[in-house]
Amino acid sequence: MTDLTDSPTRTSPGSIGTSTVRLEGREKVTGAARYAADVPFEGLAHGSLVLATVAHGRVRSVEVAPVLAMPGVIGVLHHGNAPRLNPDAGIFGMPDGTLQLLQDDRVPHVGRPVALVVAETLEQARAGADALVVTYDEEPHDIAFSADHPGLRSPASAPVEAKGDVDAEIAASPVVVDQWYATPEEHHGSMEPHASMARWENGRLEVVDSNQGSYLVSSVLAMLFHLDEGVVRVRAEHVGGGFGSKAVGPQLITAVMAATTFDRPVRVALTRRQVFTLTGMRPATRQHIRLGADSAGRLRAVDHETATHTSTIHEYVERGGEATHALYAADAIRISTKLVPVNLPTPTWMRAPGCAPGSFALESAMDELAEATGIDPVELRLRNEPRVGPMTGLPFSSRNLVGCLTEGARRFGWADRDPRPGVRRDGRWLLGTGMAAGIYGAGSLPSTAAIRADADGGYTVSIAAADIGTGARTALALVAAEALDVHPSAVRMEIADSDLGQAWFAGGSRGTSSWSWAITAAAADLRDRLVGVDRIPAEGITGRADTAAQIAALEQQERYAHGAQFAEVAVDPLTGEVRVRRMLGIFAAGRIVNPLTARSQLVGGMVMGLSMALHEEGVRDGRQGRQVNGDFAGYHVAAHADVPDIEADWVDDHDPSHPSGIKGVGEVAIVGTAAAVANAVWHATGVRHRELPISVGRVLAHQA
Repeated sequence: MTDLTDSPTRTSPGSIGTSTVRLEGREKVTGAARYAADVPFEGLAHGSLVLATVAHGRVRSVEVAPVLAMPGVIGVLHHGNAPRLNPDAGIFGMPDGTLQLLQDDRVPHVGRPVALVVAETLEQARAGADALVVTYDEEPHDIAFSADHPGLRSPASAPVEAKGDVDAEIAASPVVVDQWYATPEEHHGSMEPHASMARWENGRLEVVDSNQGSYLVSSVLAMLFHLDEGVVRVRAEHVGGGFGSKAVGPQLITAVMAATTFDRPVRVALTRRQVFTLTGMRPATRQHIRLGADSAGRLRAVDHETATHTSTIHEYVERGGEATHALYAADAIRISTKLVPVNLPTPTWMRAPGCAPGSFALESAMDELAEATGIDPVELRLRNEPRVGPMTGLPFSSRNLVGCLTEGARRFGWADRDPRPGVRRDGRWLLGTGMAAGIYGAGSLPSTAAIRADADGGYTVSIAAADIGTGARTALALVAAEALDVHPSAVRMEIADSDLGQAWFAGGSRGTSSWSWAITAAAADLRDRLVGVDRIPAEGITGRADTAAQIAALEQQERYAHGAQFAEVAVDPLTGEVRVRRMLGIFAAGRIVNPLTARSQLVGGMVMGLSMALHEEGVRDGRQGRQVNGDFAGYHVAAHADVPDIEADWVDDHDPSHPSGIKGVGEVAIVGTAAAVANAVWHATGVRHRELPISVGRVLAHQA
């Protein structure tokens, strides 16, 4: 348990909205915080994964005997001897073939785990994995995704959404933008590599893991291994980033397999290259945007078609039209997705799934519309502000995109911008500014929480929330303090343990809002129980809450966080170098619980968007589909030298549908960032970049 007694910034019971240092900050900067790969266990063995080297085929043989004779090797798991899994298991109850590891001899893509070598030490396990000889019968494979792939189809899970007659409205529009945009495969790159430890203790499966939701992971493990849910306990006290990649990973499944087979604790930790290979990615997209507008810039039609890819063993859909669903008003809107299965790993959620790549296409097209109509890009967006959900007609729970746009324009100095491209210079550098709007879904999901009033006068909050580096632990303590009307130093937090009960995971920008609702309700229950109580007994008094019924009773509304991004860039036309000089993001994301960590989240999202715009691109060889830049030497992300003066702030946006007025800040800050940078590059050079990243090579090629 942790308390806030070391937090010097808190001086009054009014907790939400006051900058507060992280509860675990001292532990992290001194090295005392233990992550999944750090927790010691008696008799711990280590596992190392062996990955397939062919793009498609079957395992012909696994030559186990020489490896078993190596020093320290305990055993080798493969499809011939691994525990049998439940084929119907998956996250949210949907069967997921990605989880079915070592169940047969099939190889759906390069990098699929085909064996696990378990040994006394990590070094011995890796030596055994390197020595294991696996032979294959190769089969024809398809790894080439393109917008005209013959296998593209409309997935049942993402049907076409439409209102009005898009084609007729575009045909009748005096101004039309009709362009294709492309985003590459991108990877999460969390600081902490994925690691899991599993052991059987007193009839229970105990797991120490790096994940984004201990209760969710425990439920999936129970289903996968044919266990009762109460048998599995999962803990993840400290997690070094996730961005959507830390759910039920291969290191976790194989660690449980090994602990079950060899009856001892086993840890499996991925190498950095294995993280790139095994933990999913944002898939590449090709997006076709058609905008039809009148001469005043008001949209008559928006047509957003996304083509993307998934694996052959599980259907993941990157919905590029997520942002288009509710960002602008138009008489006719059509959003469609086409998907093709290829022999590549299964993609997964990555920060602002759908909206991050989709906003690059939509907001680039909006900038092209501004150019075509001669209307200022900020004014164009203001003219297309919807009063209700553009597709549903539902009211917004709250919406202040207008405030983001106007305040952002004021603070950035947008009014002084010369709209003509390619006219500003600073020596050899061409200068330009650009902007884009952003949107990401908000809301709350059912969760449970308990708060115990302790005999020492303190309060212990117990909830299976996850803090993946966002500051959630601290934010929830502030919510509890306000709900209990006590000083935050009286609050102790217990989180990230599946035994604490059902709770939503850290994802979809719905973690803090979901957990806060449960904590607020538990506090109300506790206060009722304390009425008339003169003295707290030694065992304490506990209030509990389950928000399922309250959330189910919510009025149907459109719930979103919004943002406006502004960027200034410098482009060297001789070298092709692009430098972002300054960025400003203004957001409307509900009530801000802890400004200190919220601003950090927003700036982090903007940096990730800058990285998306200029650097990130997963590259695969054309023969087998191996990622050739699967490490930080080859897969470039924004470094300190790339990060300019970045400012993030917010406008009022209290959401009355939430008891604390909270939405979420984790994902909206990346939405629109890449488009703002791309639009600024156009303003600097007069050249449109419709494919990310805007690399040196692409800048030079466009100018040739």
